[in-house]
Amino acid sequence: MSKTIAIGAQDFASLRENDCFYIDKTSFIKEWWDSGDCVTLITRPRRFGKTLNMSMLDYFFSNKHSDRGDLFEGLDIWRDDEYRTLQGSYPVIFLSFAGVKFTSFEETRKMLNTMMLSLYNQHREMFKSDIFSDGDREIFNRVSIDMADADSSNSLNHLCEWLYRYYGKKCIVLLDEYDTPMQEAYINGFWDEMTAYIRALFNNTFKTNPYLERAVLTGITRVSKESIFSDLNNLAVVTTTSHEYETAFGFTEEEVFKAMDEQGIDPAEKEKVKFWYDGFTFGRVSDIYNPWSVTMYLDKGKYDTYWANTSSNGLVGKLIREGAADVKVEFETLLSGGCIETEIDEQIVFNQLDEDENAIWSLLLAAGYVRVVELLQDSPEDIPVYRLKLTNFEVKQMFEKMVRRWFSKNRGFTKFVSAMLRGDEREMNLYMNDVALATFSYFDTGKDPSRQKAPERFYHGFVLGLMVDRHKDYLLKSNRESGYGRYDVVMEPKSADSLSPAVIIEFKVQDTEYGEKSLEDTAMNALKQIEEKKYETDLLQKGISEENILKYGFAFQGQKCLIRKG
Repeated sequence: MSKTIAIGAQDFASLRENDCFYIDKTSFIKEWWDSGDCVTLITRPRRFGKTLNMSMLDYFFSNKHSDRGDLFEGLDIWRDDEYRTLQGSYPVIFLSFAGVKFTSFEETRKMLNTMMLSLYNQHREMFKSDIFSDGDREIFNRVSIDMADADSSNSLNHLCEWLYRYYGKKCIVLLDEYDTPMQEAYINGFWDEMTAYIRALFNNTFKTNPYLERAVLTGITRVSKESIFSDLNNLAVVTTTSHEYETAFGFTEEEVFKAMDEQGIDPAEKEKVKFWYDGFTFGRVSDIYNPWSVTMYLDKGKYDTYWANTSSNGLVGKLIREGAADVKVEFETLLSGGCIETEIDEQIVFNQLDEDENAIWSLLLAAGYVRVVELLQDSPEDIPVYRLKLTNFEVKQMFEKMVRRWFSKNRGFTKFVSAMLRGDEREMNLYMNDVALATFSYFDTGKDPSRQKAPERFYHGFVLGLMVDRHKDYLLKSNRESGYGRYDVVMEPKSADSLSPAVIIEFKVQDTEYGEKSLEDTAMNALKQIEEKKYETDLLQKGISEENILKYGFAFQGQKCLIRKG
């Protein structure tokens, strides 16, 4: 029997009270409690049920909900009599940093302090009790939007103590999306101030806190221990490669197909749903589906990039666009359906993302944009090496749209590509320098603006643009072996009987030491290399005629470019 799909519902009680579509994840409660871990950090991609699971923990453990055992009737956790006695038995502090998205440290600090003040106000009535002293009330009243950092860093610690004294039981602290302010701090340039604030708050809350029973933190990334967890030696970290809580976040294939059956969806759609939304791997469990996109599909009945559209993906785009040449080459490989091999250090050091290429792939793995195909190297002495690929078709669609947006403002690019496929050398040169200047600028990291690097920046940006602009009709290959050497770019028509031309492009930077007195010399040498190395060999073997192969030499000198047709 089909159920109402409550899009975006993150309150556990609301879903249960209204008998909405819900996949039972209450076994997570037992697995976490049985672990005995004092402080647990769990990282999962956005929109993977973290907030809903935290709400579930709150309704299960909080003494504010001691009369809500009905919410768990019929669910896995309620089959265990021992766990029924735990429901509603602890004071719980539940807060979320999900909305802490500001462009300055001062705004962020005020928002966090406002959240602490709101928590305190929820317990104001408690302070009418005689068990609290005037000194306690004085500390309580110091909590404000503009409180000193010393008060804010101790605010949760004090609240845990007071709840312990009032209820006679230690506190459970649930902190959802803990890393959101950290990401914003990195993007907006106040990383050092933010890490100092968060480090002090976390140390006082999760380490030097004798009134803490247990704690769970969730987020997308595992921010490095050196940044904010340097004083926490009681932290159990669970990332996407860990074996704990493998099926607690996201939907398994069995859960997805059962939900499709219950919603009356044609069984023939199951493989297409798998193609679009499967692909995540948590620990040893593969075939984890994106829950947001699956839920949207169950509601709308059509396929779309639902999960990808819930974020601007700005940080990811910036890191790829402004990354080093190797990053763009590997991104080209991923977009074309291939795999890359890289070290993965799951401790994300945000302020090193601009310098450490591997850190980019670690972030993309944590965020769900790539998935593990195989663990290639894993030893205590070395950083693990993984084989990665894009997670699924939805993610591929997202990245293609991203690249398309990069070039959408540059109308000359589309005109240039059209001229290239027509073999119009004159028009190509007419548009080329405008295209090159825009591409140089957009893909420039700003760190190495030397003229020597300009062609390299153009080349990799240009290839990404071609991959997306003509992906329906062409296979695009770069730096592959053919004949007696290597070419830079080959565009091969997907259809063997296509009337569209194949294209070979050789890129060369002017080299005056080898007698290239002008860009004309360089362009002609590029064409000469195409002929001498017989770059057309593969195309001819596939039945493409010599007459239907266009050959171009691209010559660069700084930011100037000249093209000649062979």
